[in-house]
Amino acid sequence: MQQQNDFFERVYEVVRQIPFGKVTTYGSIAKYLGAAKSARTVGYAMNAAHAKPDVPAHRVVNRIGLLTGKHHFGGINTMQQLLEAEGHVIVDDQIQQFDAVFWNPNA
Repeated sequence: MQQQNDFFERVYEVVRQIPFGKVTTYGSIAKYLGAAKSARTVGYAMNAAHAKPDVPAHRVVNRIGLLTGKHHFGGINTMQQLLEAEGHVIVDDQIQQFDAVFWNPNA
């Protein structure tokens, strides 16, 4: 359990660095942390992040910009509303112009 908590904290450190108006992916975070096959575990960390107001979990989406974690927010549209407040356009639960707003922690 401690090892998982440590990994989650490392994920949160990366997520806190995502700039306003940008998004990244579960897989990009996993790769950055040297655990390329752990995108799902990054997702678990995001699910647990809602108790941490300083972790902008809404900025983490799947590899094609889908809001796959939206059901873990307070309301069904909360994740979309948070992203739209940062200037993102969302259509059918997908961020439009994803490549233009993608932040790569590995760059």
